[in-house]
Amino acid sequence: MDVINLCENNSLVSHFMSEIRDKDIQQDRLRFRANVHRLGQIMAYEISKRLDYKTIDTTTPLAVAKTNVIADTLVLATILRAGLPLHEGFLNYFDKAENAFVSAYRKYDAHDPNKFDVKIEYLACPSINDKVLCIVDPMLATGLSMALAHKALLSRGVPKHVHIASIIATDQAIEFVKDNLSCENLTIWACDIDHELNEHSYIVPGLGDAGDLLYGEKL
Repeated sequence: MDVINLCENNSLVSHFMSEIRDKDIQQDRLRFRANVHRLGQIMAYEISKRLDYKTIDTTTPLAVAKTNVIADTLVLATILRAGLPLHEGFLNYFDKAENAFVSAYRKYDAHDPNKFDVKIEYLACPSINDKVLCIVDPMLATGLSMALAHKALLSRGVPKHVHIASIIATDQAIEFVKDNLSCENLTIWACDIDHELNEHSYIVPGLGDAGDLLYGEKL
């Protein structure tokens, strides 16, 4: 299993991550969504370097040129709701991709607010047999939601390769994925990796609740 932290090298990712973490800039919800969208585009570009390509003839106004195009069939899968703007960023670049959607949420223990289970309630997905599956979710905190979403998606086939893409991942989640998912042909991409979870399993320093920052608070 490969783990790529895009903030290990300075780039526009570092710049956008500074804005996306800033508690004052975050209050501009439109700007926050735009930055998530931008990071999705950048991650799609980076992942595109790992895909298989084929050479085709492309007719120009003057002659025929040999050009390389993506040979893989991609399925972009998103964990609702926070994953939607990140998904759109990916879809802007992988515009011919098929799409899948999974709903996952934390169901907290009524007697202990620090305990929760993750519930999967909805799955819409094409066949993923021999396709490249990209699962995008802004926050890879504990890894439990990702593991359950991955399991649900595998009910639709066996992918050629799986790319997990998150804005922020944690060391704990990466280890959980390594221990609980088949790591053969799996790559984790993160714009940055944080090293702490608090008692509520929120990433520290993180950026807060991504879904609320994108769409407003929920009851």
